[in-house]
Parts: sequence; C-alpha cells; structure tokens
Amino acid sequence: MNVHSTINKEVFVPHDERMLVAVEVWRRKRKRMSFLPAGPKGNYATFICLSVTNTRPHQLLITKVKKFGGVSSFTRRSQWTVEQLRQVNGINPNKDSPEFDLIFDNTVDQWVASSSAEKCIFVQILYHACQTYSEGKTGTLGKVGKLGWKNPQGRVSLGAHRETEVGLNDSSPGFASKTLLVRRKSYVLPKQTEFINCQSKLTGDASTVNLVIYRCKAFLNRIKNVMVAKQRRTPGNQSMHRKYRSLQRHFTSSTMAKVVQKMNMALGERGERLTRAEDKTIELMHTAQQFADTAHKSNTLSLDLTSRFK
Repeated sequence: MNVHSTINKEVFVPHDERMLVAVEVWRRKRKRMSFLPAGPKGNYATFICLSVTNTRPHQLLITKVKKFGGVSSFTRRSQWTVEQLRQVNGINPNKDSPEFDLIFDNTVDQWVASSSAEKCIFVQILYHACQTYSEGKTGTLGKVGKLGWKNPQGRVSLGAHRETEVGLNDSSPGFASKTLLVRRKSYVLPKQTEFINCQSKLTGDASTVNLVIYRCKAFLNRIKNVMVAKQRRTPGNQSMHRKYRSLQRHFTSSTMAKVVQKMNMALGERGERLTRAEDKTIELMHTAQQFADTAHKSNTLSLDLTSRFK
C-alpha cells in the first residue's frame, strides 16, 4: 500500500470522505513568531490533500496532513473548505516548477512540492474539482433554469441560492411574479477560487493525456528516490562510505601533521641561522674591539718613542 492509499484509509475514510489527490510539500518560508529563536527543522512530513465528502450535499475540502518521525500513523492538522480557498498561485506559467501558493481567507501558505510533476497533478485535479463542485452545487440549489438564470451560452450561472420563506399558497399571477423576483434577488454569486500563474495545460487546456504524463513522471521520480534511499542504506555502501571517510580523515590529519612538521623544521632552521648570525656578529664585534685596542696601544707607543729620541 502506497502513501496516498494509507492517508486515505487512516485519515479520510473514518470521516466518510474520499481523497482525490495528495502532494508532499515543504514550506518555502518557515513560519515562526518573531520573538522565538529559530529551532532545528522538525522531523516530519507534510501532505496537502484534496478530498470530498460522501454524504450529500458534497463538500470539497483541503486538508493538511502530517506524519511525525517515529510514528507510523498520519495526523490531520488543518482543514479548509473550497469556499475558503481564494487563490491558487502556480508561480511560473511558462514551465513546470514545484513551487505554488495557496491563499485562504485567514492564511497564506507558500509550498514546494516533492517534484514538479506532483505539483502539476495536484493543481490540475484541484482546478477540475473546483469547477465540477461549483457546477454540481449550482444544480442542487433549485431549478435555476426556470428562474431564467442562464448565460448566453445556455449554461446555468454559478451561485449560492438563499430562498426567503414566503408563503406559496397564493396562486395569483401577481404573487407568482413577486415570488420569482424575490428568488432572483436572493441569488448571491460565490467567490470562486482564482487560479493565477498556472500553465494552460493544467487549467483551460488540460486533458487526460497531460494527467497521465504527469502521473508517469511522478511514478518514475518516486522509483528513483526509493532506489537512491536503498543504495544509501546498503551495508556495503555504508562500510565503503565509512572507509572513505576514515581514509579522508587519515589523509587530512597526516597532511596537516606533515605541514606542521615542515613549518616546525623551517622555523627551527631559521632560528639556528639567526643564532649563528648573532654569534658571528658578536665575534666580529670582539675582533673589532681588539683591533681598536691594539691600534691605540701602537699609536701610544710610537708617540712615546718619538718623544724620547727628541
């Protein structure tokens, strides 16, 4: 059983809901209070899930699910209705990218998906689910077509129907026209979710072929991640890695020892040369002093002899 099936079974099935899609995400900018120091990154995985209730009237829900390290079960953290989702920002309309933003009534979440394909699958299914949900909701709000709420293309306009309690016993034409007018005025157009900076192949020009392609890309990416993780956990690779690290430390330490030894030798040789130069300088000073003394004595002796002969 894969991760998505496990999330659906543990989190949504007990609440009589059905998960449509889930994407593993990380925050682009971590949320924290300004007066709290930044701590280490939490050991948990976060999933943004789209689900629908099985009971009528159907509700389309967006749920944040987390799985903490050391715990095998998934935990439901936050949940919003699709009416609270004001905007979906795909960040880059020109190419596939893993970044996207979800803007709700009371919060803004900036996410990075595990891969570009996972993000594209989520956005495409979310867009079509919002469209289908809005159209289905409009169809259950009453016989709107009889009230003349049709656009030029003949499609029923989206709107939330709130009907005031008016007695329907009067069958007069005047009363019927007043009732029709009240019903028309009671319609309030909902604030539909806005999709911006999303590629056209995910929204307006989306097709089943694109979804299949993205699912294949996501599957291959998961296989790649699993193979890389297994290679990292292989005992042979771990032993080789440990040997490599020990050799690296050995070579690093031996190299540093050689450098220190060479520096000590150079300093010692320089000290010896300085000592020899100092000794030679002192010796030259003594020789010069002796020569000066000898010259002075010779000069004094010559002067004495000269004075005697005169």
